[in-house]
Amino acid sequence: MALCRQTASGRLCPGLLLLLLWAALGSELRPAGTATPPGAESLAELQNQTVIEPENLLLNMTADEKYNLRAYMCWANFSHWMMNVTRVQLCEWRVISRPYSNLRHCLETFAEEQNYSYPNSIAEECIVHSHRTYFLNCTQEHPMFLDPPEDVLLALIFAPICLIPFLVTLVVWRSKDGKMQS
Repeated sequence: MALCRQTASGRLCPGLLLLLLWAALGSELRPAGTATPPGAESLAELQNQTVIEPENLLLNMTADEKYNLRAYMCWANFSHWMMNVTRVQLCEWRVISRPYSNLRHCLETFAEEQNYSYPNSIAEECIVHSHRTYFLNCTQEHPMFLDPPEDVLLALIFAPICLIPFLVTLVVWRSKDGKMQS
């Protein structure tokens, strides 16, 4: 069963965001009446426990916690996109450029909203994690530069050498007009 239908923008739906928020914060977000291990809390304590609404939870979070949560959401979105990429395509930039750019854009946008500088340590950790997870076996291919064939090399060397005396002769000949330039 899907939590939400796939959107064209690739963003996560509100239901999935709430689920991620709950998972990120762990056991502090228990719905009312959720049982704990026997003997941990009495029934009266469970009934008096207040349920934390997601809106109030975000208000009580520090800027670091909010950005951490949003970075986690960016990572979850990136991971979702990367599930559709085969192992062979992981090193092809034309295939991974959109998810990778979306991850960077997501981290940068949320950093701006939280008045963080970008890049920052959280975003850097997320990017490094993406490289370790998906792109570890990608090697950067450098084209091998070889010397040109000998005939091309000789032509490239002798052309300027022959051109210099010709240009010197041309300058001297043009300056021997006999007319004084003022």
